[in-house]
Amino acid sequence: MDRRGFVERLLTFDTTDGEEAPAQRWLRNRLDELGFETYEWTADPDALAAHPSFPDEPEPSFADRPSVGGVIEFDDRGPTLVLNGHVDVVPADEGVWTGDPFVPRWDGDRLTARGAADMKSGLAACVFAALSLRDADADLGGRVVVESVAGEEEGGVGAAAAALDNPYPFERDACIVAEPTELRPVVATEGSAMMRLELTGRSAHAATRWRGEDVHPHFERVREAFAALERERCERVTHPLYDEYPVAWPVVCGTVRAGSWASTVPARHVSEWRLGVAPGETVADVERAFRERLDEVAADSEWLREHPPTFERFSVQFEPSEVPADAPVVEAVQAGMAAEGLEDTDPRGVTYGADARHYVGAGVPTVLFGPGSIDEAHYPDETVDWRDVETSVAVLTAAAERYLSK
Repeated sequence: MDRRGFVERLLTFDTTDGEEAPAQRWLRNRLDELGFETYEWTADPDALAAHPSFPDEPEPSFADRPSVGGVIEFDDRGPTLVLNGHVDVVPADEGVWTGDPFVPRWDGDRLTARGAADMKSGLAACVFAALSLRDADADLGGRVVVESVAGEEEGGVGAAAAALDNPYPFERDACIVAEPTELRPVVATEGSAMMRLELTGRSAHAATRWRGEDVHPHFERVREAFAALERERCERVTHPLYDEYPVAWPVVCGTVRAGSWASTVPARHVSEWRLGVAPGETVADVERAFRERLDEVAADSEWLREHPPTFERFSVQFEPSEVPADAPVVEAVQAGMAAEGLEDTDPRGVTYGADARHYVGAGVPTVLFGPGSIDEAHYPDETVDWRDVETSVAVLTAAAERYLSK
């Protein structure tokens, strides 16, 4: 199979905003042709609404978004290893790209397109590794599963559905998610709480602004309090895999909307926040800490005592996840790396979330390993080095062979 051609074709599909179905149909057809036994599932919006990571009301956008699994079975007695990737991508602003984001282009070994790093190249590497494993002269048991899931960027729609209701007639024993980890094993992923802050002031004509209550100073006090809490948490909440980060548990105010007119004192403020959640914590833990700090700010203000701010969850919540560094699937990846001459096999933690949390939550030990860098993910002119893709195929093949060897 022409590996470059396979990835190029996968990259031509615009799989943003719930548009995964055409790419998933194409991929399932290719897996059928290549001899995989294929499965397909979609998420039940009502079931996801009951999941603590998702909004409490069913999201219609979670329906009709197929995820696909392809199985190669060696025997029915050994373990099952899942090689997982997500087919969806974040939107691409063509105005800041140097070319069409969905027309792949090469510069030597550098491949540029939306999804090149995050993570269609990693997904394709899973396919190539499974085929290499099938063709290897090795005494293997169990089975390898290649998964292409939908909606990872929206909280893991396909993975969460698979964790809630196993789509296969067999159990899953371990999983490797081929996220862009720079060819290093990742055993811990950070979580995030998504929160919406609302403040109420009093409007007035700008010419008599003293009659109003400007929300901006109140927001500044909240922002400063949250920044201080971020610093305190980074000193107090420690984890050996996160010592390398200058800010281990980042807090970001991503959007701010306030006021209605330049000549009117702004009376309403809405901002949206992303709060980092350390492995070992829960979203609820971190939400509680920031609520308490917000209450302290409000208690120091006569206006906010009388007009209490609200601070509520919105969108999808990412719980952190962690798997023991000596889990067999981690050791299999490390052995595969060593076989390919990769020396930096020490497990690490990352400050982003991934579908690993859904599988870990379902009792399936999961490690991240794949080509490309998170520095390329979600960026204009997203690029991956093809040599890293080929290396990841070899490592995944060797890791799976070790894990499934009789």
